[in-house]
Amino acid sequence: MMSFFGDSNLVVTLTTVLFIALLVYLGVPKKIAGLLDARADKIKAELEEARRLREEAQTLLASYEKKQKEVEGLAEQIVANAKSEAENAAVQAKEDLKASIARRLKGAEDQIASAEASAVKEVRDRAIAVATQAASAVIAEKMSASSGNDLIDASIKEVGAKLH
Repeated sequence: MMSFFGDSNLVVTLTTVLFIALLVYLGVPKKIAGLLDARADKIKAELEEARRLREEAQTLLASYEKKQKEVEGLAEQIVANAKSEAENAAVQAKEDLKASIARRLKGAEDQIASAEASAVKEVRDRAIAVATQAASAVIAEKMSASSGNDLIDASIKEVGAKLH
């Protein structure tokens, strides 16, 4: 028996074959295959989950990009509306200013006309007063008592004739 155990190659080969036979008998290759299959299934599930998450992320990104474009469009529209409203407000302010200036000019013209009319009336009143004083002075100088009485009598007769 020594010769059999003397050849170390034969012993190693034989123990390896026995070890492999024992592993096959105990079902280790099936268990390893099952573990590898389970690991492959797990990796496959993780890859599917990663693909799903990637697609979801792409959908979300597209949605956000669309919303961003919509917001940019809305912002541009708001700016355009604000510019338009500002221009309209400026035009309206100019028109209001013109109308205000026209009203003030009209008011000033009315005041000037009123002051002018008042000044003309004052000058007329003053001229009448001066003319009356001058006429009184001239009449007082030129008229005597008898001619004044004659004038009064003539005036009475004239008024009497006009009343009847």
